Amino acid sequence: MSAKLSVNLNAVAMLRNRRDLPWPSVTALGRIALENGAHGLTVHPRPDQRHIRFSDLPAIRALIDDEFPNAEFNIEGYPTDAFLDLAEASEPEQVTLVPDDPAQATSDHGWDFEGKGNFLRSVVQRLKKRGIRVSLFCDPDANRTALEAAKATGADRVEFYTGPYGGTYDDPARATEELAKLETAGQIAAELGLGVNAGHDLTVENLPALARVLPNLMEVSIGHGLTANALEYGMAATVQRFIKACG
Repeated sequence: MSAKLSVNLNAVAMLRNRRDLPWPSVTALGRIALENGAHGLTVHPRPDQRHIRFSDLPAIRALIDDEFPNAEFNIEGYPTDAFLDLAEASEPEQVTLVPDDPAQATSDHGWDFEGKGNFLRSVVQRLKKRGIRVSLFCDPDANRTALEAAKATGADRVEFYTGPYGGTYDDPARATEELAKLETAGQIAAELGLGVNAGHDLTVENLPALARVLPNLMEVSIGHGLTANALEYGMAATVQRFIKACG
């Protein structure tokens, strides 16, 4: 079974926000992505709204509900009360919890599952009571102890941070090392009954190898690389290319 593709719209929103104008349209590009086979749309609404704005969320929710009822909405963020209120109001199919500082440019590390277990457990239970699937951002070299702690929170899935793997685009030896870490962590997650997602710096070129070492990979969330490709190939063709790369 090939991994499903969720298109992260943050880069589209960041480009739009360079001007006080409504284009490029987040929902229009999201529509093209879904029309061409994407399984869902992802956003990461940060407190400063530097890319996705809070006002984008109802529009994306309406797009999915009205035109693509089988698609999924995935909202990422650090679980402050404000974020959780925003997420719950948007009724996403999935929330991905990340341990970001608001000042970070992008997510760059996974949770300390042992140290933050009690905190995460309460957040996970709050979201699951709303019928929302919960995924936790996870380091690619997470060991069994860490993944057991992730499982103990009640989360449904982990999303492996693939930034270190994506950064090996010009170093095949390092790429092999990073894939080995992901393969080991993925096997442990499968043994524990955790679903596996992945995201960060994934491309058409590096996705096939990732899919081979993570046969249980359920979903990839891709924004930067996909948006960069869309500037060259167009959103429709780019989504099709990424879906093919997923296997």
